[in-house]
Amino acid sequence: MESSNTARRTVPGAQAVARAAALLRLVTASADGASLQRLAGDADLSRSTTHRLLTALRVEGLVDQDPATALWMPGPELYLMGTIAASRYDITELSRDIVRSLAVKTEESAFLSTRRADETVCLVREEGSFPIRSFVLSEGVRFPLGVASAGLAILSFLPDHDVDAYLERHPELEERWGRPHGIAPLRTRLRETKSRGYAVNPGLIVEGSWGIGAAVFDREGRPEWALSLTGVEFRFGPDRLPQLGRTLLAHAHQLSSRIAGARR
Repeated sequence: MESSNTARRTVPGAQAVARAAALLRLVTASADGASLQRLAGDADLSRSTTHRLLTALRVEGLVDQDPATALWMPGPELYLMGTIAASRYDITELSRDIVRSLAVKTEESAFLSTRRADETVCLVREEGSFPIRSFVLSEGVRFPLGVASAGLAILSFLPDHDVDAYLERHPELEERWGRPHGIAPLRTRLRETKSRGYAVNPGLIVEGSWGIGAAVFDREGRPEWALSLTGVEFRFGPDRLPQLGRTLLAHAHQLSSRIAGARR
């Protein structure tokens, strides 16, 4: 399959589209809006290029700018597009009661994330009753596969050749996310996840904030989503972790079965 980088070099105008798409992702990942400076830095673009692209997107209604704060946020056209796309891609209504049940039974924050190319995107968050919480993940937040527990669970159950291709495409994981995300330690965690059935992130994104994730499969057995739990470290100790893992896997299996039944 032709890589996205190759396509951008060979398709006229593809680079501009890719830059605009990257800005849209960054804007939608910022719940309270994002500044021009932050967007330019995160997209690795100049301020002038970023402003020009955002202005063009605003004309089309895809982004908007708060006149009081000058922060950029999703525009009304994105809502309309999303409403139409939801009928094909959205499983939040199928999953919401399962995510809520997971939060109630474990007392931890529970999430549903979906795979989007080489990333996971959080779709649903349900707070648990335990008063100390982790705020690493919320709706719209993206992580590369293999970084957060949801993405680690998904990556673990992809075919070996897809895992190899992913790691080849992303040599920057170690530099950006730290030594535990180098190829050797990441492959070790992938093997452990596949053997255990669920992924464990022992505070690798934010110290003291742990997460566990379990893949959710489509009718063809592809890991396209994941359920996950996050919380403070002492709540994920060896005396409790296996119980949390079993509960998580049971809910993930329930959601996989529901998705398969709903899409027949």
